[in-house]
Amino acid sequence: MQTGFGWIEVGEKTYPHDIIIHTDGSVSKRKKKVSKGMKGDYGHTPLSEFELGFLSDETPEVVYIGTGQYGSLPLTPEAEEILSSFITVLLPTSEIIRVIEEEKRSFVALLHITC
Repeated sequence: MQTGFGWIEVGEKTYPHDIIIHTDGSVSKRKKKVSKGMKGDYGHTPLSEFELGFLSDETPEVVYIGTGQYGSLPLTPEAEEILSSFITVLLPTSEIIRVIEEEKRSFVALLHITC
């Protein structure tokens, strides 16, 4: 797994957008449009509670949040509250990918690829 500003590579595929790695190993695009209306309050589209509903279905042991290349992804208080129900690790995306490559537990990783 590799990442740089504006891209992330998982397996043999490169994604030009934020992604979610699910507990079954599948990858999907982060649905940040549901949080876009909060950009004015945060100066950046935050990770909000509206993006985290899938966690109750997947019930991972660990949730990894890659906060971007410079660690700038803000979280809403409501998202932080949801994440407090899980073992949650927040680190810049370039650091998170090194950690999840060694992870043995069931996990979800939400990875922001810019700022």
